[in-house]
Amino acid sequence: MDKKGQTSALLMATLAMAIAFAVWACLSPLASQLQKILHLTATQKSVLVATPVLLGSVMRIPLGIMTDRLGGKKLYTLLMLFMIIPLVGISFANSYTSYLFWAFFIGMAGTSFAIAIAYVSRWYPAEKQGTVLGITGMGNFGTAIAGFTVPSLAKAYGIHNVFLILAAAVLVMAIVFWFSTKELPKPAQTKTIKQALSVVKFKNTWLLSAFYFLTFGSFVAFSIYLPTLLQDLFKISPVDAGLRAAGFVVLATIMRPIGGYLADKIGAGRILTLVFAMMALAGVLISFMTDNIIAFSTGCLTISFLAGLGNGAVFKLVPTLFPGNTGAITGFVGAAGGLGGFFPPIIMGTVKDMTGSYFMGFGFFVGFAVICFVLNKKFFDSKKNVQLVNKQAV
Repeated sequence: MDKKGQTSALLMATLAMAIAFAVWACLSPLASQLQKILHLTATQKSVLVATPVLLGSVMRIPLGIMTDRLGGKKLYTLLMLFMIIPLVGISFANSYTSYLFWAFFIGMAGTSFAIAIAYVSRWYPAEKQGTVLGITGMGNFGTAIAGFTVPSLAKAYGIHNVFLILAAAVLVMAIVFWFSTKELPKPAQTKTIKQALSVVKFKNTWLLSAFYFLTFGSFVAFSIYLPTLLQDLFKISPVDAGLRAAGFVVLATIMRPIGGYLADKIGAGRILTLVFAMMALAGVLISFMTDNIIAFSTGCLTISFLAGLGNGAVFKLVPTLFPGNTGAITGFVGAAGGLGGFFPPIIMGTVKDMTGSYFMGFGFFVGFAVICFVLNKKFFDSKKNVQLVNKQAV
């Protein structure tokens, strides 16, 4: 294997995903300002923040499959060039409807995850997949970049110019990516669309999807909605809220490759048992501490730590169980994780409008963490069940 090609694929795919995720999350730090400008309810604001997550989640499935068929270099570059269109379009938005329209297409930035994982995984052997894909997943740091930079850029240059600055960054990244990466030869036998979609018939596809719905879903939901929560609960400034939310993203991003490494060494099932149990407890903590910023922040950072570990552990299992269909399974599992970030902000906003509190919203999080804990104990803790899952692998 070409060592230089491996390194450039890993580095450039990760950097490109960081830029793409900054675009994917760019509306969240601006949500409270847009709420005042456009006179939005809590539910409308939540829908605006969550809208990019929808397309970015669902489209991971076809783009993951297409990466296996067409090649990651071509598809990644085309994606970045496409992202420029909605970024320029939203810079001219002046109504809630127009913001929603362009936000929907900005969501394509979230598909970068499926392309990056499928592209990088082909460059490395199975025994390194957990660590390498954990490193690739550090492109999630782009969400923190948005939290760090977008509020300050908006304050200095205005909200509309933020999107044009991001468009310029994407264009530069597309050019650098194209000229600094290589494309591996296509597999001798390329799976048909029907064969690629056959992963839906396996039980472990849905298990991994459920696990990633929680781990990555909580990462996305907290990273895009935490600025809103912090401003609503503790009346802090958008810049302060963005910086605090960025801290959440940074911790989760750092822990992702560590989760992958530990999964390589001691097993993903053991990591996930700890993750799901502790997530449920942390969810209980934050549900009762919405009047104490220190305790609330501690609970959120605990979830961040666990989400990062869980993300790395889940994606250790993906190429291991589906070595010949990594793009397709990455698309499905990645879509589930993205959708795990789409629904919570809307639920939280709706619960807040209906009850005046976020308490019930956190209760849903705790309940799903308990469900994942039970499923993991049932299917991944014993050798018998691991062997059963492996027999089902494509």
